[in-house]
Amino acid sequence: MKALPVLAALALPLFLAGGTRTLAQAPACNVLAATVDQAGAGCQRVWFDRNLKLNDLMSVGTHNSYKTQIPDAVLALLRAQNPNAAITLDYRHPPLVDELNAGARQLEIDVYYDPQGGRFLHPVLPTKAGLTQPDAWKAEFARPGFKVMHVPDVDVLSSCWTLVDCLTVIRTWSQAHPAHTPVLLMFNTKNDKSSQAGGTDAIPFDEAAYDALDAEIRSVLTPSMLITPDDVQGRFPTLREAVLADNWPTLGAARGKVLFALDENAAKVALYRGQRKNLEGRVFFINTDEASPAAAYLTLNDPVAQADQIRRDVAAGFIVRTRADADTREARANDTSRRTAALASGAQWVSTDYMFTDPSLHNDYQVRLPQARATVCNPVRAAEKCGRFAVDVTPISHPVIMRVLS
Repeated sequence: MKALPVLAALALPLFLAGGTRTLAQAPACNVLAATVDQAGAGCQRVWFDRNLKLNDLMSVGTHNSYKTQIPDAVLALLRAQNPNAAITLDYRHPPLVDELNAGARQLEIDVYYDPQGGRFLHPVLPTKAGLTQPDAWKAEFARPGFKVMHVPDVDVLSSCWTLVDCLTVIRTWSQAHPAHTPVLLMFNTKNDKSSQAGGTDAIPFDEAAYDALDAEIRSVLTPSMLITPDDVQGRFPTLREAVLADNWPTLGAARGKVLFALDENAAKVALYRGQRKNLEGRVFFINTDEASPAAAYLTLNDPVAQADQIRRDVAAGFIVRTRADADTREARANDTSRRTAALASGAQWVSTDYMFTDPSLHNDYQVRLPQARATVCNPVRAAEKCGRFAVDVTPISHPVIMRVLS
C-alpha cells in the first residue's frame, strides 16, 4: 500500500500548549488526512492551515465596534425627544484593540464622507448639552477624510475618530499578531439626514466617494494584508462561480489578513460595483443575492427567521454575517434564544453589541464562543473534520493555541 503523504520538516512554527516548536522538531504530520484526528499528535495547526478554508471558520464580532458611551447629558436630551432611540443607542464598546485581544474577528465601522473636512465639527445635541469636544477631535474632524461615528449631531463619540485612525489601530494589532485568523471589516456608508433641527446631513455616497473609500483603505493597509474579491475569483469567470467552487483561501493563507464587506442596500451596492461584471479592482465584497455574479458575502441578520437560508448558503460556499442581538433588546431581557440560533446557524461571523457584559443591565448577557475562543470550526461546514479540536487565537500571550474541547 502506498504511503500517505506527510509534512514533517517545514520551518513553520507550531504553537501548542507546551510552547513553540517547528515542524522539523515535530512528529510527521499526515496533512492529507480526512480529519484532524487522523493528522497525528501535535499536528493540529498544520492540518487546520492546509485543510480549512476561510469559510470553514466561525468567529464572534461586534456591531458598531467603534462606538463609545453617549454622555449622560446628551442621552437625557435624546430621551426627552425619543425614548426608544435613547434605549437603542445606550450601549458601548471598548477600544478596538481590546475587542481584538478578546477574540473579536469581525468589526463594524460606519463612515461618513467628508472630502473637504470640517463638515461635522458642530454636533447639535452635545452642544445643547453644554459639552465641548476635545481639541484632538476637533483637529481630526477639521481635516478631509472619512469620519467614523454612529449618528451625526447625536451619537458622535468613537474610540477612533477617522477611518485612517481605525485602520491604523487594526493594522498595528494585525502586524503584532501575524497568526491571527482572518478579520472581517464590515462597513456602513452613511447617508443619514440629521434628526436635529439645524443639524448637518451626511453627503450621499456616489461612485467617486466609493473610489475615495477604496483609496483611503489602500493608503493604510498593504496588498499583502488584504483578501479581495479578485483574490477569491482568481481565474474563474465570476466571483460567484469561484465561491461555489470553494476558492476561498486556506486558513494558512488567510492568517494575518483582513477582508472588507459593504453591508448596504441594492442602490449603494450598485454604485460601488459600477459597470464591473464582478468586483474587479475593488476592496469590498458586497452584500447581494445568491444569484449575482458578484455573490460571495451575504448579510442575513435574523438567525431565527433566516436559519434555513443561512445554513443553505453557508453549505454552498458563501460567507454570512448574522446578529445575535439588536437594539439592546435581547441583552436587556437576558434573552439568549437569538444568540443560540446565531451560534448554531453556521454563519461565519456572529455580531453582537455585548461581547462583554454590561454591569448596568444587572445580568450576565454576553456573546462569546466556548471558552472565549476567537475562532472555531464552522458547525455546518467543518464540524466532522475538526472532531474534538477547535481553532483558537489568543493574541495576548500565545499567537495560536489549540485546545481540546471538553
